[in-house]
Amino acid sequence: MKKAVVLLSGGLDSSTAAAQAIADGYDLNALSFRYGQRHGRELVAAKVIASQLGITQHFIVDVNLSQWGGSSLTDVQQPLPQDGTASGVIPSTYVPGRNTVFISLALSLAEAQEAEAIYLGINAVDYSGYPDCRPEYLDTFQKLASLSSKVGVEGKPIELKAPLVMDSKVDIVRRAVALNVPIPQTWSCYAGGDTPCGKCDSCRIRDQALIEAGYPQWASHP
Repeated sequence: MKKAVVLLSGGLDSSTAAAQAIADGYDLNALSFRYGQRHGRELVAAKVIASQLGITQHFIVDVNLSQWGGSSLTDVQQPLPQDGTASGVIPSTYVPGRNTVFISLALSLAEAQEAEAIYLGINAVDYSGYPDCRPEYLDTFQKLASLSSKVGVEGKPIELKAPLVMDSKVDIVRRAVALNVPIPQTWSCYAGGDTPCGKCDSCRIRDQALIEAGYPQWASHP
């Protein structure tokens, strides 16, 4: 059976990407990171999602990006944004180099496990202005992936797949439902705690999409 790696944060997008990979016929390895984020709640969700989707190989890697700060997701002294995103402004939740680091490690895992593809939950429509969630970023990284690996040099490069990259958040919710993603078990909130805060930008974007898609019962504040 063909293999793939999925970057699994425990959020709605990455969980949906994982389910899509399974639907596409891949045997999955999940890869999550303890990168110095404010809380570990999303990793709890990632473990639950991996189990419920039947993913038996789940790697959790420590890469402490909080050591040098630069993001409200890794620095508890910075407030979490709650006022929405502004066009042309990269929010404080952007973690410098995060996707570049994560995809690089995913390429290492994929090559070691003889996987053909890496599934990413990045999204360029309802995203927060992050530079490493754009199609042009992904296209450029694909070229690097082809040049930087043994399998790439041998003519069988690992393919970076971002099935949600041009979906709206409502589209992602509908895809997740169709793929039987356990949406209530996913975690997208920037804050920790037992329940989502419903106030941070991530919660508000997710809640709005759930309500628009017809699933208000799964929103943190219907």
